Amino acid sequence: MRTIGNFLWFILGGVLMGLAWWFVGLLAFVTIVGIPWGKACLVIGQFTFFPFGREAISRKELKQKDDIGTGGLGIVGNVIWFIFAGVWLAIGHVISALACFITIIGIPFGIQHLKLAGIALAPIGKTIVTKEVAAAAKKANAEATVATLRSGT
Repeated sequence: MRTIGNFLWFILGGVLMGLAWWFVGLLAFVTIVGIPWGKACLVIGQFTFFPFGREAISRKELKQKDDIGTGGLGIVGNVIWFIFAGVWLAIGHVISALACFITIIGIPFGIQHLKLAGIALAPIGKTIVTKEVAAAAKKANAEATVATLRSGT
């Protein structure tokens, strides 16, 4: 089912937004200062080409520890990203979602565009993993939280 969904997604418009992500990434690479954002754009662009069966989650949630992109610098990076590129990519995904919602068969694609619009607003500190890995990470974090709450520390 994932393969069929990804194929239909790619043919019916996913390729356009994936190319938009890659274009913004290339622009970021040209500025030299924007290389970290450019790298994120290329990864998320690839995710945008074939999103079904994968999920974007916080690296903190995946690794259960902070890194440079999930702390204070990540917040600053996301604010800069939002101003210069995030809002525009998000608008592109919202417009694509509205076009998909016109038909009944396009509703799952529209929902996926809205998820990608959310990622477009703040991609720094996120990573792309399979849905199974994301579920395992969320379960491990929930178990760690419960253990902490039970121990009272």
